[in-house]
Amino acid sequence: MRRLLLAAMMFGAVSGARAADLPDLPVLRGGFTDDSLSRSSTNWSGFYIGGQGGYGTSTENFGGTNANLLAGLLDHNVIQQMDVANWNLGLGKVSQHGTGFGGFAGYNWQYDDVVVGAEMSYLHGTYGGTSIATKELVSGTALTDSFFHDVRVDSSASIQITDMATFRGRAGYAWGCLLPYIFGGVGFGNANISRSVTVHDAVSATALGTFIPLQPLTATEERHNNLIVGYSGGLGIDVSLTAGLFMRAEWEYARYTTVVDTSVNTVRLGLGYKF
Repeated sequence: MRRLLLAAMMFGAVSGARAADLPDLPVLRGGFTDDSLSRSSTNWSGFYIGGQGGYGTSTENFGGTNANLLAGLLDHNVIQQMDVANWNLGLGKVSQHGTGFGGFAGYNWQYDDVVVGAEMSYLHGTYGGTSIATKELVSGTALTDSFFHDVRVDSSASIQITDMATFRGRAGYAWGCLLPYIFGGVGFGNANISRSVTVHDAVSATALGTFIPLQPLTATEERHNNLIVGYSGGLGIDVSLTAGLFMRAEWEYARYTTVVDTSVNTVRLGLGYKF
């Protein structure tokens, strides 16, 4: 019995000595440490730049676009008694798809996992549309000139936006290698705008008689490289790939309340580098 007790004491002493020589080992608590749960693994602060490509849809509301051109043509004209200047010419909404390419650059400030920044985004492409309409009406009674009038108005309008730039502020939340964000700002565009109105008038002494055409009246307007101003907003996500390289996916809505009320929705993919 004494020999067994002595052997147990010697084994315990040896085991304790070996344990004292080993370094402290951490206690395993799963795949994440406390630091990895509370801190982002990606530093998004600093200057960045990148390139992007986009695909989108522009929607133009041409209603009322040519009202001022028509009103100018009919000043002191007898057919104003038919309220021609207030006709709904039938120029409605038009949608068209387009593609573009461009770049972006900005600067981020990071506070723990919250990231805020200022950015400029640019896209070159072709967005816009064209609308053409015709309306015709015969006066029910003779006008003050004692003639019946057969009036037809041909109208057209188009806009083509070739360049779009957005100056925006954005805010996001860093989650590992991901940075989802929202943004909003002011938008500028370069557009070619064309408008045209032609009024055809024919007169007759009777309602059922032969109408004799008069000289048409025409008004046109062409604006090339016209600056348009609006606003934009959207959301996106940046994904850190390696070192400073990151990938971007984004949706942007831009609206330009110019001569032609135009909105452009685009989805974009980009690749950037943070310095």
